[in-house]
Amino acid sequence: MIAISFQEHGGLEQLQFGELQAPTLGAGEVQIRLRAAALNRSDLFTLLGWPGLELEMPHILGGDGAGQVSDWGAGVKGFAQGDWVVVNANLSDGTCERCLAGMDDLCQNWHLLGETRRGTFAEYVAVPAANLLRIPEGFDPRSAAAAGLVYLTAWHSLVTRGGLRQGETVLVVGAAGGVNSACIDIAKLVGARVFVVGSSPQKLAGAEALGADVLIDRSKEENWSKAAYLASGKRGVDVVVDNVGAPTLALSIRTARKGGRILTVGNTAGSTFEFDNRFMFYKHLSFLGSTMGTRSDFATVMGLVFEGRLRPRLDRDYPLRDAAVALGRMQQGEHLGKITLSIE
Repeated sequence: MIAISFQEHGGLEQLQFGELQAPTLGAGEVQIRLRAAALNRSDLFTLLGWPGLELEMPHILGGDGAGQVSDWGAGVKGFAQGDWVVVNANLSDGTCERCLAGMDDLCQNWHLLGETRRGTFAEYVAVPAANLLRIPEGFDPRSAAAAGLVYLTAWHSLVTRGGLRQGETVLVVGAAGGVNSACIDIAKLVGARVFVVGSSPQKLAGAEALGADVLIDRSKEENWSKAAYLASGKRGVDVVVDNVGAPTLALSIRTARKGGRILTVGNTAGSTFEFDNRFMFYKHLSFLGSTMGTRSDFATVMGLVFEGRLRPRLDRDYPLRDAAVALGRMQQGEHLGKITLSIE
């Protein structure tokens, strides 16, 4: 099969386009002939590598994918050749205590497709049958691939963990990233009032198109926490989505109202930080982290995507061979929505 892979960690120059052996099928697994994949920040982090990360080389990036069923292993039922499906990148063993309790994102043997297992930047991928959802007839596979990882992550963080309710206020730090865009979309569906802090008028325009109510340009409002506080009627916000980390957490904490929640699924600009604990205990704040989500979350949020009630925002589409160019666009922060790869 044709794939994008790397033999050594490093920069985009390590990526190679060429032939690799197609994945073998295990019991309970389905092979997918991929037609679309989507990029995530985790692809860049995995390419760069981190201490303790051990991969089977060559490694294939990519957590998001959609395509057609091409084969299946022993014990798989209910699929036919050519069925259109979308992949859930959240891999669990299905047998541990957490999995049996429906908390498969907390599996003792948890993996992420494309991060610790070979992923979707290829013609074929093999995943457990439980990690597939059928795509309704006529639905764009590119949109399905683009939604998978970020909408699952955002739904689990905002709704399952964060308990977002109709009528609450949400501040999203960052206007253009995949998870942040999904958070805006989901928060509006729930019935929340959404504040967004963005770095440019172009990125804020995208957030406004998704329904954001209050737009704060941090290039003009250095103290965006104060701007958000005033825009909330000096009340503060119920929920802050901060996936940036070190540079923004202190302001996020100041922006939250008493009893508020700070949600994080990552740290794109710094993982180690300090904050004034007086704000944390005096304001009765909750700091909640999560990674990905459960199979139940995936089925719920993708159902809303398929119904058109949630709308993944798409950026450019590239052929698979140009994956390095596509990742460079994401690395430079030039994208406005999800970047996808067409796998012909």
